[in-house]
Amino acid sequence: MTLLLTRGDLEALLEPEACVDALREGFRDAEAVPVAGQRVRTDLPFPGTATALLPGLLPGVPAYTVKVNAKFPSARPALRGVICLHSGADGELLALLDSATVTAWRTGFAAALGTHLLAGPGEAVGVIGAGAQAEVMVRGLVALRPRSALFVHDTSADRAAEFAARHGGEVLSSVEEVAAAADIVLTATWSREPLLSLADTRAGQHFTSLGVDEPGKAELAADLLDAALLVVDDRELTASVGVLRAPDATLGELVRSEHPGRTSDSDRTVYAPVGLPWQDLALAWTAYGRAEREGIARRMDLLA
Repeated sequence: MTLLLTRGDLEALLEPEACVDALREGFRDAEAVPVAGQRVRTDLPFPGTATALLPGLLPGVPAYTVKVNAKFPSARPALRGVICLHSGADGELLALLDSATVTAWRTGFAAALGTHLLAGPGEAVGVIGAGAQAEVMVRGLVALRPRSALFVHDTSADRAAEFAARHGGEVLSSVEEVAAAADIVLTATWSREPLLSLADTRAGQHFTSLGVDEPGKAELAADLLDAALLVVDDRELTASVGVLRAPDATLGELVRSEHPGRTSDSDRTVYAPVGLPWQDLALAWTAYGRAEREGIARRMDLLA
């Protein structure tokens, strides 16, 4: 039997602390898997793209994931798809999970972890792009460190206002104002042009950019990336996307204490993840295990 885990099921099953813990363990251990994860992306004859991530593998987990996403920037939600959780013993389809929810949670919480490990002591947070992934980033960051003021900007004034109201923040009218006000800047947009350059920033700031997951997207200018300590989630996948310079470290190296990360309060730091197949498995396996234990979610027999 296959579990069908909807958005509502996943929101009931997944807790921020458990997600962050699973992702932290994954960053520590994932390189021990001998099979490299792959990201396959193609344009479509429609106003969107299709992306597959496979296989999601982690040491000690007797299962793997295959994810297929459609990305249509003008749609809401912009990302739709499915994650298939398969048994590693015989390929049985253990669960079908809503990809939009898992992707937002694993991307947002992994980004929150990277932000926490790299950012300096400042507590003012800025958000550029007030969508689902920014929502999870802010939730994850609050679980990891103190936060003072929150500043928000989005191309949709209504979306920015709703985000600010949910989190006790203030809406600002430009990305430059957010960068001027915040110690930590989180960007999660579809931008094809750099939103911030070195001149818009100051020493000691941290930036987490989620807009580097496919060719053509760019949120931070080359001069800012060159001036910062640049950390990514995977060197090879980052190089294949081709929107960043060669990184200084990976988040796994920071988690394993193989790289010191920030060494001064005056350092500029950037975390720019592409998103890895094992991250889907980390959350899918967590949700599946709890659903099995608690008898949550519908079951279906695809072979009937």
